[in-house]
Amino acid sequence: MSYFDAASAVPLHPVARQALLASLDEGWADPARLYREGRRARLLLDAAREAAAEAVGCRADELVFTASGTQAVHLGVAGALAGRRRTGRHLVVSAVEHSSVLHSAQRLEDGGGTVTRVPVLRTGAVTAAAYGEALREDTALACLQSANHEVGTVQPVAEVAGVCGAAGVPLLVDAAQSLAWGPVEDGWSVLTGSAHKWGGPSGVGLLAVRKGVRFAPPGPVDERESGRVAGFENLPAIVAAAASLRAVRAEAAGEALRLRELTERIRARVPVLVPDVEVVGDPERRLPGVVTFSCLYVDGESLLHELDRAGFSVSSGSSCTSGTLTPSHVLKAMGVLSEGNVRVSLPPGTPEAEVERFLEVLPGAVAGVREKLGAPPSAAGGPGSGEGVVVDALGKRCPVPVIELAKVFGDVPVGGLVRVLSDDEAARLDIPAWCEMRGQEYAGEEPADQGAAYLVRRLS
Repeated sequence: MSYFDAASAVPLHPVARQALLASLDEGWADPARLYREGRRARLLLDAAREAAAEAVGCRADELVFTASGTQAVHLGVAGALAGRRRTGRHLVVSAVEHSSVLHSAQRLEDGGGTVTRVPVLRTGAVTAAAYGEALREDTALACLQSANHEVGTVQPVAEVAGVCGAAGVPLLVDAAQSLAWGPVEDGWSVLTGSAHKWGGPSGVGLLAVRKGVRFAPPGPVDERESGRVAGFENLPAIVAAAASLRAVRAEAAGEALRLRELTERIRARVPVLVPDVEVVGDPERRLPGVVTFSCLYVDGESLLHELDRAGFSVSSGSSCTSGTLTPSHVLKAMGVLSEGNVRVSLPPGTPEAEVERFLEVLPGAVAGVREKLGAPPSAAGGPGSGEGVVVDALGKRCPVPVIELAKVFGDVPVGGLVRVLSDDEAARLDIPAWCEMRGQEYAGEEPADQGAAYLVRRLS
């Protein structure tokens, strides 16, 4: 079995396993106690904090450990907003942030605050100018991920931090996806991370708050972790997390070069091997091991099952995956094709032979799913005599509306118009994406008795 979902979680690093087992024997006592066992535990905790802080690029007394990366984000956002409540209750986030950030933003709105969601380019990247336009006098905090979790695009953290710093607004950076590869660009005020993303054990996150940043811990104050995180520290897991972060950093330079070559190979060959594929994400500024693409006329969940049966564990942002009815918010914000989406994220140590086998298996898996769905041939038919064609795809889910459009498109003369009736949320994204991929004109959207009518004009 080939595990290609490292952006979700990385297998436990051997160094983490060794540190975890060793600290189970040495680090079980309360590090707040003064007796011998407590002092031993305190030494382990302090050493882990020093190692993690060095990797992050902050002081040890600026960093605390949390129960997860999600908790670190929730505490970071809430604490920074509370610390600057006199400034205002306005939050700025990018449209492609991790759900933990977006849930925090929604909670602020539910409580009467305001949120500006900064749009992204088609590559998934934000611009510093867009952040600058979003900042206001009452902006208490801005958030930006260091790299996107679905498409691998690396964000311009330093540029955005410069804009925020000039406006006196702290910047929280969710660095979960990038910490394994190196420290985040300077300028951030609050930073979060998650150990299971770099080969540490699950259940450990980190939260770093720069000295001088106004920060008020939410909830009851606890005497542990600088009063920012309540409860007894999971010391064995913390020690293992810090040890694995140091270990992967030592291997990062060489492994990044190797994985980048493998993902470049996937990016280049998939569109050649599989017709009607869109490779998404920034082609240059991206994480070393992540490549994402979407396939027309494919049900994402069915494709994932086919690849799983062939021995490959991958992820997807398709709306038709895992029973969801809306496409990934990341793909939606980028305006790219969502159907048949596949995210390949290679863990360190992935053999080249496994990537080659994936490229051998993928075309057959996609073709099999398309055949089951009754998808048309990859090229549209020749000019026909139909005009003003209506495709009724009401009640049908991704990717069927696009498949039905493609089936009739060959019978539409050049200049002719097709109206696709659909109540599937993904159609609002996938039909324009289909038009761009096939060189046709997306003429807009009209209201309909049910759902919406999506207008497509044939250009060639």
